[in-house]
Amino acid sequence: MSIFESLELAVKNIVSSKTRTFLTMLGIIIGVAAVILIEGLGNGLKGYVTDSFSDLGTNTLNVTVQSRGATRQLSVDDMYDIVSENSGYLDLCSPTVSMPGQVKIGSDTVSTTSVSGVSEDYFTIYGREIAQGRRLQYSDIAGRAKVCVIGAYLDQAYFGGNSVGQTLRVGGQSLTVVGVLTQKDDDLEESGSDDCLYLPYSTAARLTGTVSAYVITVKDEEQVKQSVSVLESALYEVFASDDYYNVTSMSEMVETMTSMINILVGILAGIAAISLVVGGIGIMNIMLVSVTERTREIGIRKSLGAKERYIMQQFVIEAACTSALGGVLGILLGKGLSTVASQVASSLMDASLNVSPTMSAVALAFGISVGIGILFGYLPAKKAARLNPIDALHYD
Repeated sequence: MSIFESLELAVKNIVSSKTRTFLTMLGIIIGVAAVILIEGLGNGLKGYVTDSFSDLGTNTLNVTVQSRGATRQLSVDDMYDIVSENSGYLDLCSPTVSMPGQVKIGSDTVSTTSVSGVSEDYFTIYGREIAQGRRLQYSDIAGRAKVCVIGAYLDQAYFGGNSVGQTLRVGGQSLTVVGVLTQKDDDLEESGSDDCLYLPYSTAARLTGTVSAYVITVKDEEQVKQSVSVLESALYEVFASDDYYNVTSMSEMVETMTSMINILVGILAGIAAISLVVGGIGIMNIMLVSVTERTREIGIRKSLGAKERYIMQQFVIEAACTSALGGVLGILLGKGLSTVASQVASSLMDASLNVSPTMSAVALAFGISVGIGILFGYLPAKKAARLNPIDALHYD
């Protein structure tokens, strides 16, 4: 008997008992669908994390300096010198000063606006474009100018789209609006990305104190670790201790979170794969029942000269077909659930989350389902092949 004849016979046996076959492969269907859904969810989460951090700049290093207690101080000029001396790794630098307090626009007080003191390079570092007016300039920094650039939310909500040239107050200091940033979010709302205000860091430092934070870009994202090492070495030479500074890489944070997601997805996928084993046990049980039901058929075939390997081949192929069909149905169910999960997750998170399993994961899930069918179908097939034809013919 050829493989194709065994395959044809297996398909006939599967079709002749549809309900039992479906219940047999239900564990395989659920297991494959669960693995595909979990893997797709993991990909979606990794994409979401990457996109979220890309807005913060995956080519940036954030430096915080706590000079209190140190024998030496690090000035803004010192940091610029460090960046210049290591220009092979480091590129742009912007001191950043967070401004606590409220923004006063006329008689209105705004408490949700993010206020930061930055340099003229800050907008280049984060790719922020100007919709009206101009960005901050070096002359603003050097002269501690009382100017600012605001986000689209403040421009529309409080100035009616005509904020350039208008004034507002931050920390008791009157500032003139010289530019408006291009809208970033789809909707303008409080505390959003467009609810922001930037003024020269030199002006902010005069109001709040010293500059203790910097954002620095790297020349090559492939050399982030080397850039961090170079920067940390330069800072160590200044303070002779690593207790007074901290360097954080956005790309390393992305890698850390991605690895954590991979571990979580692996654990969940392993748990889901247990149902594949349960499905395989179900296939083995049904195949053992099938061997018992078809004992006389096996006896007749063996008495007519059928070899043991043909009998075994028939039952192994039937088990593989059952599990393969379950794998296909599981893939279709998993893809459907992934589509639904994308829509549900996006609506709940108010952000785009694409639950999309990879083709390699789909192929692996299908291969495992077929392999399980063959593995758990082997024992019943072996039992069928070793039946004594005389005993099988007398079986009632």
